Amino acid sequence: MKTKTLLIILALLSVCLALPALGQEATPQASIAMHGDVKYKDGWTHMDYVNPDAPKGGTFKSHTIGTFDSLNPFIIKGSPAAGMTYLGQSLIYDSLMEQSLDEPFSMYGLLAETIERPKDNSWVAFNLRKEAKWADGQPVTADDVVWTFNTMLEKGAPFFKAYYGDVTKVEATSPTRVKFTFAHNDNSELPLIISQLTILPKHYWTTEGRDIGNTTLTPPLGNGAYKVGAIAPGRSIEYVRDPNYWGKDLAINKGKNNFDKQVIDYYKDNNVALEAFFAGEYDYRLENTAKLWHTAYDAPAVKDGRIIKEEVKHNRPAGMQGFLYNMRRPLFADVAVRKALAYAFDFEWSNKQFAYGGYTRTDSYFENSDLAALDGPPTGKELEILEKYRGQIPEEAFTTRYSPPKTDGSGNMRENLRAAAQILDTAGWKLGKDGIRANASGQKLKFEIIDANPMFERWVLPFIANLKKIGVAANFRVLDPAQYQNRMNEFDYDMTVGVIAQSDSPGNEQVDFWGSEKADTPGSRNYIGIKSKPIDDIIMQIIRAKSREDLVAYCRALDRILLSGYYVIPQWHTDHFNLAYWKKLQRPTTLSPLTPSVSDTWWAAQ
Repeated sequence: MKTKTLLIILALLSVCLALPALGQEATPQASIAMHGDVKYKDGWTHMDYVNPDAPKGGTFKSHTIGTFDSLNPFIIKGSPAAGMTYLGQSLIYDSLMEQSLDEPFSMYGLLAETIERPKDNSWVAFNLRKEAKWADGQPVTADDVVWTFNTMLEKGAPFFKAYYGDVTKVEATSPTRVKFTFAHNDNSELPLIISQLTILPKHYWTTEGRDIGNTTLTPPLGNGAYKVGAIAPGRSIEYVRDPNYWGKDLAINKGKNNFDKQVIDYYKDNNVALEAFFAGEYDYRLENTAKLWHTAYDAPAVKDGRIIKEEVKHNRPAGMQGFLYNMRRPLFADVAVRKALAYAFDFEWSNKQFAYGGYTRTDSYFENSDLAALDGPPTGKELEILEKYRGQIPEEAFTTRYSPPKTDGSGNMRENLRAAAQILDTAGWKLGKDGIRANASGQKLKFEIIDANPMFERWVLPFIANLKKIGVAANFRVLDPAQYQNRMNEFDYDMTVGVIAQSDSPGNEQVDFWGSEKADTPGSRNYIGIKSKPIDDIIMQIIRAKSREDLVAYCRALDRILLSGYYVIPQWHTDHFNLAYWKKLQRPTTLSPLTPSVSDTWWAAQ
């Protein structure tokens, strides 16, 4: 009897083991949204921000400032060429899925035909398209995906470990299916950001003599719409449309990749680049300098209509641009110093003098989005979140939201500088005989501001002059792009002008921006050096947010804590694109609200 019972139990156990675990089933689907539903449903033929009938042909010439010495964007060594990005919309590489540019965060199949995610979010799987191929004709396989992921964690930039840290295992379950298993099932963004991963060819990079951990100027093998053409290191790079591109007929690509050739020219100086644009050396500028937009676009080609100049409103989150403190420096570990120095930046005067009033002052890390903390004290769920950390975060987080010091724009800084001096006096920074403040230990209030863009000099020098009036000695140094990037990677700076960009759906990248563990990781984007347990906790809640409502509340709470820490001196942003382009370019009637997407969706006039 006992033997018979044992056999029955074993039989039942074997059946249970053969069945998928409860909640583990997943139906393959062609798209996925972070929260809610996707915009483009079954049967859709193209995105709304493209012209599905756009003609193919012609050459698109664009420009960038700086230099390059590598075609490998996946590591922190070297300066990679423009067009070689590692997260979506690279010219030569495809990702598993592609993000829609008119939704908060939705992904649609590219290399992957479908995605599988169970209800408990414990794993995600991708089913590759059988027609997906590398430029040499070999199929894109699940082994390529596994190799790419593991290699990026081993040899790639520190960003990858932060972004994909919750993945415990990746495995090819068939030649065309790859599965990622998660350490936690509450990271709802993780399936989507894995789908953004650029996939590399294992058979190419494991060939003897090639190492993804090194820089290279040898055109790599891709699987995207373009191949690398002619290269002049540091000067220009050319991309040539592949007529045999495997994905040219997909709905996700309809109306895209319209130019036969794309050329990116490099310039060391923005003024020289602008003159080259007017001379017809390249076709398009997204003008980010308000003064130039208002004063320099009077060339004959603009006046006679050969160059079109237009302002297009956008809904793109602006993030934070500002003077970034490096808190690894003992000088800026003092919150009083950080708070005081903001009074010396006269944005209102500078905006009139240098930008014709074209900029708006930034006062949020999630500027121009519903994720920004609202004026006044926190309420509702946002207050509930912050209350958990009362005593661990600045009390200012519970009062009126921080707003940068303002002036009347006349250039009279007397009141602001008096306020700054009072803060420094109270904090023990006393004026010395040499006119420079120092603390009780003799450390002088003296620092350097570095940047790679000489255009910022006119904004920085008045700031430095105001600092001098309150006993603070600062200087500005412009570095070449390679040196600047190396110093940023090593956190070798006192202060810099930087941008911390945000999307409409923040998530795992916040670890790289503010996470304590990243403060000491060379190459991370925690430029400021923030180490805060409450911030770490809230980042995790942002990542695990189950609804848009929760995401907004946690982002607003994070915004308040960051603002109350005085980690940056906020600068400015705009709510529109300043577009200038030669008439030979044509664009879709409706542009994405997030980006003009010129190289991807525009076309050459026939």
